[in-house]
Amino acid sequence: MSVRIRMKLMGRKHRPFYRVCVMDRQRARDSKAIEEVGFYDTSVADKSKRVSLNMERIEYWLSVGAQPSEKVNALIKKVKKGKFGEALAPPPMIAPKAPEPEPVAEVASAEPAETTTEESGE
Repeated sequence: MSVRIRMKLMGRKHRPFYRVCVMDRQRARDSKAIEEVGFYDTSVADKSKRVSLNMERIEYWLSVGAQPSEKVNALIKKVKKGKFGEALAPPPMIAPKAPEPEPVAEVASAEPAETTTEESGE
């Protein structure tokens, strides 16, 4: 039996929440886990509080031969180093720009244009 440490999707639509679980490799993503060793909540604003892992149990499972998934491996490294990065502040609210009025085309002058034709002098 090959064992993996991976995330199990919980939560609802557009609001994901993951449990970090030790599972048999051939099981479905959301099936029964051997052991749950933490969670990952993407909706928490403070990045350092998004992840909670029981590192003692994870170290045990790694020593027994469990393989972490790519995402869980990245989370484990971040927890060990304590570097989660900074959450970016939302951009400031800016009022939309008012549309610029279109330039008015020059209106032809109301006076008739003078002609250079000679009139006969009767």
